[in-house]
Amino acid sequence: MTSETLTEIQASVRQVHASSALLDYLQDLLDASRSRHRTGLSPRAGLALLHAAQAWALMQGREMVLPEDLQAVGVAVMAHRLGQDLDSMDEAGRNLAQSLLREIAIP
Repeated sequence: MTSETLTEIQASVRQVHASSALLDYLQDLLDASRSRHRTGLSPRAGLALLHAAQAWALMQGREMVLPEDLQAVGVAVMAHRLGQDLDSMDEAGRNLAQSLLREIAIP
């Protein structure tokens, strides 16, 4: 893959639409992470999660992000961020990420 192709794909990912309801769901996940964890997920982590979900939606052939896209990439994106200041990083971060995705209501 050329650098130009990669740049085009990255630009395409940013064009994938995220509705205000989806952004509210993302914010609910971030807020819940902060109430259950010492530091929780930062705004930058939220952007990383959004961009990963946009990329996932694009790979699925869609021009808009669904809540299921956030869930599909959520554990992978959130786990290491949530596990950073926990004693057993790997499992604890994954468990907390899975719990958040399971418990926060999808719009």
